[in-house]
Amino acid sequence: MKFAAVVNYAPLKDSVEIRELDCPAIGPDDVLLEVANVGVCGSDLHQWTADHSWPVNYPVVLGHEFTGRIAELGGNVDDWRVGDRVVSETAAIIDQRNPMSRRGLYNLDPTRKGFGYGVDGAMTKYVRVPSRILHLIPDSLPYKHACLTEPCCVAYNAVVKNSRIEPGDRIVVLGPGTIGILCAAMARLCGAEVAMVGLESDRQRLEIAKQYGCEAIIGDPSPWARTRDGLGCDGVIDAAGVSMTLKLAIDIVRPAGWISKVGWGPQPFGFSVDPLVQKNVTLQGSFSHNWPIWERVIALLANGLLDVEPIIGGVWPITEWREAFETMHRGDVVKSVLQPV
Repeated sequence: MKFAAVVNYAPLKDSVEIRELDCPAIGPDDVLLEVANVGVCGSDLHQWTADHSWPVNYPVVLGHEFTGRIAELGGNVDDWRVGDRVVSETAAIIDQRNPMSRRGLYNLDPTRKGFGYGVDGAMTKYVRVPSRILHLIPDSLPYKHACLTEPCCVAYNAVVKNSRIEPGDRIVVLGPGTIGILCAAMARLCGAEVAMVGLESDRQRLEIAKQYGCEAIIGDPSPWARTRDGLGCDGVIDAAGVSMTLKLAIDIVRPAGWISKVGWGPQPFGFSVDPLVQKNVTLQGSFSHNWPIWERVIALLANGLLDVEPIIGGVWPITEWREAFETMHRGDVVKSVLQPV
């Protein structure tokens, strides 16, 4: 039997279509996951518009933010049961001998390949998943919320693990996309005052950021950043998809402050980073996530401390992927969610 899948088939703009694919075969250490919901990520949009900066194994089924139930177990899998409700991490292929993997930082393994670009992802009915990257979710956590565990983990890593927020800090977040808004929400959970910064075209998304207790700023955040003593904000989370925002981050952060860079921007900088040195600012990159982060985020979602409902703009059948992509690409919604048919 064949199932509908959203496939990115070439490195050209709009090279995405629905194809009918067979149910994937699983290996002895895998499970077959019946997908309940899958979130549309900005990286899915970038592959659709062909302005991404990472290698893709064409043709590939898109989708790496997903959840569902276990439909089948591989022969070596004895710690899961058919019917378990789970979410999956994105590190589909890693080298477990790599020094980073041995430290538990397999997200930084240079040979890592993820769903939706390196191997087939979850914008379809069934996906093959290594059992090592599964996490159990409680019955009380709706699938449409659980599928956003992955971007929440990106935010957790950028804000909690790779920053040094203290209660009462003033934090500026640049870029009101999914990751930016979730980073702002995480910073609020850490006790910070947060300003979310965007453009005039981001006005609708900034309204959603307000629901997380953030100050919404269109344009220059400098006055807000310097309100306390004129020196700048304590930290900046750069979640924008362009390189130039780093210049603004360096300008508004206080001496001895920090910048957590989580947004991808392939463009060259074109400016001096001397002020970073002069101000003694810490610049920290943040990429992906690992096992303990997923367990923490699932707990936050399950106990209601982190509510992702405000960012969900709608749930579309997979066959209506184009509408879901276009709606999110236009900025009409923060996050589109797909459902297999």
